Amino acid sequence: MKVEFCSFKPMHDEIKNKLDEAYSRVLNSNYFIRGSECEQFEKEFATFCGVKHCVGVGTGLDAIYLILKALDIGAGDEVIVPSNTFIATALAVSYAGATPIFVEPTLETFNIDTTKIEQKITAKTKAIIAVHLQGRMADMDEVNRIAKKHKLKVIEDAAQAHGAKYKGYRAGSLSDAAAFSFYPGKNLGALGDGGCVVTNNEQLASKVRALSNYGSDYKYHHIYKGTNSRLDELQSAFLRAKLPYLDKWNNYRRKVAKKYIQGIKNPLIKLPLLSNNIYEHIYHVFVVRCSKRDKLEKYLNENGILTVKHYPVPMHLQQAYADLGLKKGDLPIAEEISNTVLSLPMFYGITDEQVNFVIETINNFKG
Repeated sequence: MKVEFCSFKPMHDEIKNKLDEAYSRVLNSNYFIRGSECEQFEKEFATFCGVKHCVGVGTGLDAIYLILKALDIGAGDEVIVPSNTFIATALAVSYAGATPIFVEPTLETFNIDTTKIEQKITAKTKAIIAVHLQGRMADMDEVNRIAKKHKLKVIEDAAQAHGAKYKGYRAGSLSDAAAFSFYPGKNLGALGDGGCVVTNNEQLASKVRALSNYGSDYKYHHIYKGTNSRLDELQSAFLRAKLPYLDKWNNYRRKVAKKYIQGIKNPLIKLPLLSNNIYEHIYHVFVVRCSKRDKLEKYLNENGILTVKHYPVPMHLQQAYADLGLKKGDLPIAEEISNTVLSLPMFYGITDEQVNFVIETINNFKG
């Protein structure tokens, strides 16, 4: 049996008529940038997240960058970033002209260890970026408590957390502003690149909107040195077609995750935490840890089960961040995670037969 790591087919087949309608609607409108589709999606996604404002932008990386710029964070400033995340989180800080300061995660959650944040705060620190990695939200009560104590801004990187909840609140609603990516592989994915910023701050939303449109508040009137980062009409229409199904698709992922967690009994495999009433995980990816990860990866691939490593090289050891002067051993938890993680197949529509095959194959792994 072959089990793909991810497949969009079951999801897209289910709503093909709605996707076709969305495409036809945009094509027939002859309006492709900042029209009614984007405007309506922004309203619908803001409502979904439980916030007042949503601004569609080009990518998730752009979304973080634009938030930082709108908060006037730049050269000479420092921003707290989890050491275990996709590099886009740190790149946005760098693009804004600030310096990312890496804080270790916990092995249990993969998210930022809030007990280690304060020791990294200096007079230059301006914000904390809380990444909701793999679909599980960070400890936002503690992040916000620390931020309030030190008068810092809080930004959620919710690129992997569409629809996730913390104590009943949706990702995106527990910060000064939050960034989402609509890369096709996300739980709410476009059919191309896309992203957005959500916030309850009207002034911040207006500034992000202007910054993302060449710094313009209205045509040919430029109040900032902005950029071009806009969510186009076609992707907005596709996202509108998908959004009503997101909770259903996330619940499916939770059921698959529960089967994995209850079924995998191999002592060599360390499993992620099960979703609960405090942390409603959406399992953007299902990540296990294994001290013999490379052997496990080879074994699963040879048995037709495709996997991905998220992420094999931690940010502080990437050549792009050599200028920070960090070396191997400086962030041991991030390194431990990078050396042991492996993501198993997880997608809406994966069958019970496929899930059971993955479980059986992993349980037979001897190392």
